[in-house]
Amino acid sequence: MAPRRNYLAHPLPVRIMHWIGAVAVICMILSGLQIYNASPLLPFTFPGWMTLGGWLGGGIAWHLSAMWVLFADGLAYLAYGFLSGHFRRDILPPRPKIILRDLNDALQFRLAHQLGAYNGVQRLLYMGVIIMICLAVATGLSIWKPVQLGWLTGLFGGYPAARVIHFIMMALIVGFLIIHLALVILFPRTLVSMLAPVRSELDNAPRGSVR
Repeated sequence: MAPRRNYLAHPLPVRIMHWIGAVAVICMILSGLQIYNASPLLPFTFPGWMTLGGWLGGGIAWHLSAMWVLFADGLAYLAYGFLSGHFRRDILPPRPKIILRDLNDALQFRLAHQLGAYNGVQRLLYMGVIIMICLAVATGLSIWKPVQLGWLTGLFGGYPAARVIHFIMMALIVGFLIIHLALVILFPRTLVSMLAPVRSELDNAPRGSVR
């Protein structure tokens, strides 16, 4: 594909939806921990400073409010991603050979990181977190309305299993966020490109890159 000149690393719609989604996900995680504390799955609870809502009812209120924000933001992102070609260009994982090559380079700290270019590891992670969020929303709905949405709860093996899957998805999303923040610290200009209109560096992409 020929280099795309004068393209933004992250178009305005992507930047807006990124930050709305980020705030919604963080609110859902913190309020979810508040809900978890009322009936722990594991033999421990989370400290109050890690939770949102103050008590079970408050946690549920925050959780449901953030859920609808995330749901609307997710639908907008999916529509934009398909209509603009963003998913095809930037998110769909490349061939396994490219993913393994980029993973090997990443483990050796040799993986090129350029604004506007998504390597194989990034594509795999982003596709993975989209799937995790979709599963978290689906299991969350099945937990919220196990009678009205009994067919959905049944797909996950019942209420207890849906709750376990929901918790696992939350833990995986937290893991993704930790990796994401670590990469932002290593490459701070990526944060700038998500806050302001910054030009893509695709013109300088190394030969053989994913895009």
